[in-house]
Amino acid sequence: MAKWQERAELLFRPEGLEKLTNANVMVVGLGGVGSFAAEFLARAGVGKMTIVDGDTVDITNVNRQLPALHSTVNQPKVTVVGDRLQDINPELELTRIQEFLSPERAFELVTQDFDYVLDCIDSVTPKLNLIMAAKRKKVRIISNMGAGGKFLASRIKVRDISKTDYCPLAKNVRKRLKKEGISKGVKVVYSDERPDTGSVKLTDGSNFKKSFYGTNSWIPAAFGLQAAETVVLDILEKKVK
Repeated sequence: MAKWQERAELLFRPEGLEKLTNANVMVVGLGGVGSFAAEFLARAGVGKMTIVDGDTVDITNVNRQLPALHSTVNQPKVTVVGDRLQDINPELELTRIQEFLSPERAFELVTQDFDYVLDCIDSVTPKLNLIMAAKRKKVRIISNMGAGGKFLASRIKVRDISKTDYCPLAKNVRKRLKKEGISKGVKVVYSDERPDTGSVKLTDGSNFKKSFYGTNSWIPAAFGLQAAETVVLDILEKKVK
């Protein structure tokens, strides 16, 4: 055990810490949700990670994304987040993939080498393909639904996608997965708070993204926290009462 993991070992026990050290996790999307999820996993002691994101830090990211500072604008997110993760755990085996996830690449990147995949993408088509790739290759996945337009962290839940409601993104994903023969069996982080529809802004449609909601500083991080918590508890095979 490294000294920095002393508190974690007390809670997880040596055998739990060993499970995390041996775990191999992929995080796709390093925005407001994924950047925090990746950090929580690294601090928990996950020993091998692959991070995937093709974007650079934009000034508009500063209100909610872990890598976003005025000093990091225009830097690749995989660089900023990756450097931070390895500064947390110098022994972390880290693979950085700087690209936007195309539908084809989802099926190439997801392999049974991974213990878990975290879908932190905010565009529907890549999200769908990542979920389908994980399901067809029998790799555990947790997918994050819409964090935009929300205020209340207390309304965030982890459920099967078949049991989601009031989330426009979850509804869209649910319908499109059903056409692919997937109606349940996908864990998702979602909020049942109705989004503020007056905060929507249209985009040029690049990278499969047609619009986005206004977002605050804490909801994306709270989504990332719930996703990371789920992954760590599943790796530990721990049921908390």
